[in-house]
Amino acid sequence: MNIKKIPLILFFISSLFSYSQDGIPIYSEYLADNLYLLHPSMAGAATHNQLRLTARQQWFDQEDAPNLQTLSFNARLGEQSGVGAIFYNDKNGYHSQTGGYVTYAHHLMFSRSEADLNQLSFGLSAGLTQQRLDETNFPLDDYDPVIAGIIQSTSYFNVDAGLSYNFLDFSAHFTVKNIIFQNRSIYTEEYESNNQRKYLLSAAYAIGKYGADWSYEPSFLFQWSEGTGEQAIDVNFKAYRTMDFGQLWGGLSYRRGFDGADYLNGAEVKGQKPQYFSPILGINYKNFMFAYTYTYQSGNVRFDGGSYHQITLGYDFLGGRPEPYDCNCPAIN
Repeated sequence: MNIKKIPLILFFISSLFSYSQDGIPIYSEYLADNLYLLHPSMAGAATHNQLRLTARQQWFDQEDAPNLQTLSFNARLGEQSGVGAIFYNDKNGYHSQTGGYVTYAHHLMFSRSEADLNQLSFGLSAGLTQQRLDETNFPLDDYDPVIAGIIQSTSYFNVDAGLSYNFLDFSAHFTVKNIIFQNRSIYTEEYESNNQRKYLLSAAYAIGKYGADWSYEPSFLFQWSEGTGEQAIDVNFKAYRTMDFGQLWGGLSYRRGFDGADYLNGAEVKGQKPQYFSPILGINYKNFMFAYTYTYQSGNVRFDGGSYHQITLGYDFLGGRPEPYDCNCPAIN
C-alpha cells in the first residue's frame, strides 16, 4: 500500500464509508441489467421477471476490505403493478450492515399499440437496516468516551421512492433514497447526522435498430447526498452483440467524484478527486445471465495492488409480457 501521501487516504476511507453505510452501496451493479437495485420504480417494469445475485469484493490484499452481497427479485403483477424484494449484506472494516426492502410499483402505459413502449412508472420501497460497529479490537490504552469496546448495534426503518419513464429507446429515472430522517444511535450525536437522504438521476439511450446484430447504449448516473453535499457522476457506454444462443455484451463505466482533498507530494501541495474505471463483460444464455466487473481506482494516492471484483448471476422468469416490445430497450426487453 502506498501511504507516503497519507492525508488523502483518510479522505478515501471516509468517502467509502459515507457511500456504503446508508443502505445499499451504489457501485456498478446496476449496469448488469439490475436497475431495480437503484430505482424502485423498475420493479416489474421489464417484459420478464428478474432474479439477480451479486457479490462484490474490494482489495483482496487487504484484511477486512469492503464486500457486498445482494439478492433481488422483481416481477410484474397484472397489467399495471410490480413487486420486488432486496436482501443485502455489506461489510466495510469494523462497520457492517444487513437489511432488506420490499417494493411496490405502479406502471402506466401510454402506448398506441401493444408493440410500442411508452411507460411511466412509480415505485416505493420500505426497508429495514441493522448496522453494527465492532469496537472489540479497538485499543483502549487511552480513555476515549466515544469508544465502549463492545459491538454497537442499531436498527432503523426507511423509505425510497422514485419514478421511471421508458419511451422506445430512451429511459430516464429519478429516485430519492432514505427519505425519512433517522437517528441511528450507533455513534455519538455530535458526529452523526440523521440525514441520510440521497438523490439519484440516470438516463440511457439505445442506438441501433431493434433486432440488429449490434446495438449501443450510452448512459449516465448522477448522485447527490443531501447531508454531506457529496456528488458523483457515472458516464457509461455498453455494446450488445446478438448471437444464436442469446447475447454478448460489454462496456465501460467512468465514475468521478466532485469532492476532493489536498495532499502533500514532497514540498508541493496537490489536489485529487476520486476516479474509478469499471470495464464490464456479460453474457445472456437463454434465460440465464452472467456478468463480471472489474473496477480500477486511479490517482496518485490509492491502495497499490488493490482490485475491485464483482460477479452478477441472473435468471429471467416467464411473466410480464408474452412478447418483447418493438424497440431497442435493454432494460425492458
